[in-house]
Amino acid sequence: MMFALFRTRPTLPHPGSLIRLLRRISATRHQRRALLRLDERLLRDIGQDQLSARDEANRPIWDVPQHWRL
Repeated sequence: MMFALFRTRPTLPHPGSLIRLLRRISATRHQRRALLRLDERLLRDIGQDQLSARDEANRPIWDVPQHWRL
């Protein structure tokens, strides 16, 4: 049995993909931090409380819903 080994060069992401990823990271961070600035009344309007807003704001940047991912 003969096997061929090929050495492939790792592919870099398209520059546009990287820019979109950085924009999503920035938007996610901005939105999560904005939750911390909402008062109790505004949080109730969106069905949240201070504890859940703080938990959301402190999530790691890569912890986003599947449909947000590239």
